[in-house]
Amino acid sequence: MSEKKKNKITDAVVFVFLSIGAIFMVAPLLWMFSTSIKSREDVFALPPVWIPDTISFAKYSEIWSMGPLLSGISNSLIVAVSVTVIGTFTSSLAAFAFSKLHFKGKNNIFIMLFASVMIPYPVLMIPQFIMFSSVGWVDTLLPLIIPGFFGNIFMIFFLRQYLTSIPTSIIEAAKIDGCSYFQIFYKIIFPLIKPAVAAQLILWFMGIWNDYLGPILYLNSPEKQTLQLVIANFNASYAIQSDYPLIMAASVVALLPMLIVFIVFQKQIIESIAISGVKG
Repeated sequence: MSEKKKNKITDAVVFVFLSIGAIFMVAPLLWMFSTSIKSREDVFALPPVWIPDTISFAKYSEIWSMGPLLSGISNSLIVAVSVTVIGTFTSSLAAFAFSKLHFKGKNNIFIMLFASVMIPYPVLMIPQFIMFSSVGWVDTLLPLIIPGFFGNIFMIFFLRQYLTSIPTSIIEAAKIDGCSYFQIFYKIIFPLIKPAVAAQLILWFMGIWNDYLGPILYLNSPEKQTLQLVIANFNASYAIQSDYPLIMAASVVALLPMLIVFIVFQKQIIESIAISGVKG
């Protein structure tokens, strides 16, 4: 068998396996959307009905009056945008400092910082809650926003590894030309690491948008809750009534921003995975 024929067979087998995997990944999303446009009777029909005889988008207008969905979207956007924008800036500065600056104990500080990710979050939940409660931040968005302003250790680690591939001579030349460290960062370093920063920012945004544990710890008032808590309340309230089309319609609305982000920035996300495998 020729090499060309072997490659065609290999490509065909890989394509079949990837197609099967894609079906398993996409099918739940299609079922969610299909359920949102069904009647309650079609939800429990056997055999399952993928395309109902009567398609209704009434639940998509109903969800806005059945709970604080709009405020949930607004709160999630406030948290996700503020944390990712400011946190990405501070993470980039920290990565620049740990990779290119020289100061005493730099490596030890970074090792201790990175070792903190090995501490399970349940160990920190109660101390953090007591701390934020003592300053009156419970039932506000501040506990979800302020810690993120100081950066993301995984982003710092990723960008630090990426920066190791940038020659130090560039920074030395800029210092000779009279640039300060901050000028070096935003004129030279940041433009070079912008693709990596964009990819990490998108992944971080998706993680914050889908976060459920943090908001459920600190937020009580319905008008302060993020979108994930609003969706959970929909599930608790309307699953008993078997109103699954309403729950699925709310879930589709919650999914849309992430789907749009992924479709628009899928190139940066793929580049992020590729960069992480070859840099450092």
